[in-house]
Amino acid sequence: MAQPFAINYTPPGPQAKAFMLSEKFVRGIRGPFGSGKSVACCMEIFRRAQMQEPDANGIRKTRWAVVRNTSPELKTTTLKTWLDWFPEEVFGKMNMTPPFTHRIRIGDIDLEMIFLAMDDEASAKKLLSLELTGGWLNEVREIPKGVVDALTGRVGRFPSMKDGGATWYGVIMDTNPMPEDHWWAYMSGEVPIPPDMEPEDALMLVKPPNWDFFAQAPAMIAHKDATGQITGYTTNPDAENRANLTPDYYNNMVMGKTKDFIKVNILNQLGQLKSGKPVYPDFIEDIHVSKAPIEAIPNLPIHVGIDFGLTPAAIFGQKIRGKWTILRELCALDMGAQRFASVLKDFMAENWPEHARKEGAFHFTGDPSGDFRAGTDESTPYSIFRAAGITVLPAFSNDPIVRIEAVSGALNKLVDGAPGFLLDSRCSILKSGFIQGYCYRKIRVAGAARYTDLPDKNAFSHPHDGLQYLLMGAGDGLEVLNGAMNNARATIAPRKTSVLGSKSMNSVLRKRR
Repeated sequence: MAQPFAINYTPPGPQAKAFMLSEKFVRGIRGPFGSGKSVACCMEIFRRAQMQEPDANGIRKTRWAVVRNTSPELKTTTLKTWLDWFPEEVFGKMNMTPPFTHRIRIGDIDLEMIFLAMDDEASAKKLLSLELTGGWLNEVREIPKGVVDALTGRVGRFPSMKDGGATWYGVIMDTNPMPEDHWWAYMSGEVPIPPDMEPEDALMLVKPPNWDFFAQAPAMIAHKDATGQITGYTTNPDAENRANLTPDYYNNMVMGKTKDFIKVNILNQLGQLKSGKPVYPDFIEDIHVSKAPIEAIPNLPIHVGIDFGLTPAAIFGQKIRGKWTILRELCALDMGAQRFASVLKDFMAENWPEHARKEGAFHFTGDPSGDFRAGTDESTPYSIFRAAGITVLPAFSNDPIVRIEAVSGALNKLVDGAPGFLLDSRCSILKSGFIQGYCYRKIRVAGAARYTDLPDKNAFSHPHDGLQYLLMGAGDGLEVLNGAMNNARATIAPRKTSVLGSKSMNSVLRKRR
């Protein structure tokens, strides 16, 4: 073994220090760019290797797995950080044949490091044969919860009990901020678990007593004017790791960056970075999201927009003198119409019992395509809901342009000097969708960036479809068409005055009545 080698390291701040000193089985640290969190994880691994009780031969043996979401990022970031502190010329040659391994034998320490790339839960099979002391999940916002769960089952198994066992074992994690609907946000307690989540799923997102989460201070402080608009940023004197950065590190980083980039990567706040093109660019979180829960107004109908399918969603809102308040969202996975109808009734009775006791207090509008029968079954979602005592009317149009414009019109409307659209902060999936999740996916055509014509189908599209049906059911879609018809009347001959024929428009109005 090589001779002992001195490493001079001091944790970059109080949160990094508390993270390293924690004895919890699973612990994670979240921070901005440049906060020293990845180096803290490297040092924690080596510190635990030194703390391992020696075996019968006087050797302190430990084995760790290091996980990153992709192989390129594993090589260019994780491995680079590790080798910056544990260079090959001192700590031994790194084996660069997958799986990348680094065997460190120095003094009485025998530390084996295994570096793996895992970008989905299926990748967790790479862990099945490993017997580990500990695991490090680097940039865990990109790693599925299933990989975390699999890793927790492989630690504490090296050294074996016949050789004395592990003095300490567990999983450490570091990350930049993630979206609000990420499992970390729920388990850390920063975002409440959605009340409509299945109980067995919700139980998996409750922080166990032997887990701990640490959040570092933001790297910069945002300054706002009297209207709440950001006017600039200054370096936060409490930011961690400042001594190891150039004085202008964050001042230079913030230049030319979007508000979302700064919020996530510099201010260390939960949020979503934009990769596609948002469907609703006019949505402004500070304006369109309530600061406190919104309560339903008694004796005013609650409109419900429903998107069917195996990932159904229901959105609840009220229209008050032309202003929309979106009260709650109910989203489900792998749930048929019959089960969802039952869950929907329970949700309404629990949240708005007075409305639930009154006939006609809820107005339901759904996806028109939900009225088609399956080839093997005569039932439709509409007939299933009707059998459950819920009468849903189909939206008069399924044209995505009309549906999207109905929501855009509400976002851009002012009612009595206030926004014409206000979203309850508990609607976390809708909010994340507004910010970025509900978007036009970027595609490349002949080297140029283009976007799909329709919003990408994903976890955010179903509740946003429900929101569109909600507004359509209250007549906002007709306002869009009326505006189009008025424009047509002003530009074409009188005999072609209607985008919809008068017979068609009258039938629509009769159906809604």
